[in-house]
Amino acid sequence: MSTSNAFTVPNLLTYGRILAVPIIAALLLVPDPTARWIAAVLFIVAALTDYLDGYLARTLNQVSALGRMLDPIADKLVVAALLIALSADGTIDGLNVLAAVFIMMREIFVSGLREFLGGTVVIHVSKLAKWKTSAQLAAIAILLLAPVLGSASQAAEWLGLAVLWIAAGLTIYTGVDYIRGGLPYLSEAE
Repeated sequence: MSTSNAFTVPNLLTYGRILAVPIIAALLLVPDPTARWIAAVLFIVAALTDYLDGYLARTLNQVSALGRMLDPIADKLVVAALLIALSADGTIDGLNVLAAVFIMMREIFVSGLREFLGGTVVIHVSKLAKWKTSAQLAAIAILLLAPVLGSASQAAEWLGLAVLWIAAGLTIYTGVDYIRGGLPYLSEAE
C-alpha cells in the first residue's frame, strides 16, 4: 500500500470516525447537558462520515484495501463504544441492555468469521445489513439526544429504545445470513 492510498479523503474520514469514539464516550461521562449535546453532534457527524467515505471512495475511484478493512472496524468501534457508554450512564438499562448485548455479540462474531475466512472468501454486505447499521446509528443518536430534549425526553427515550430493539433484530437476522454464507467454508476447514 502506498502512502498516498493511506491518506485519501475516504480514509481520512474513517480515521476521524475512529478518533471521535473516545471523545464522544468521554463527553458522556461529563454530567452537563452541553457535553451531551456536543457528544450527540460529534456522533451524528461521525455517523454521516460512514456514508460519505464509501460514497467518496466509489465516486473518486479511491477504493482501497485499507479502506475496506478500516471502514467496518470504525463502524463497530463507534457502535460498541457508544452502546457501552449509554449502558454505563443508564440511558440503556434493564432488559434493554440485552439489545446492546445482542448487537455486540453479532458484531464480534461476524468480525471473527471474516478474520477466519481471511481474504479467501468475501461475504458481501447485504442491503439489509446496511439497514441494520442505519438502525443502530439512529437508535444511538436518539438515545444520545433524549436526556437533553426537555419535555420530549421520555418520548425520545422510548423511540430510541424501540429503534434499538429493531436494530438488534436486524443485527441477529443479518448475523444468521453471515453464518449461512460462511458455514460451507467453516466445514471445509476441518
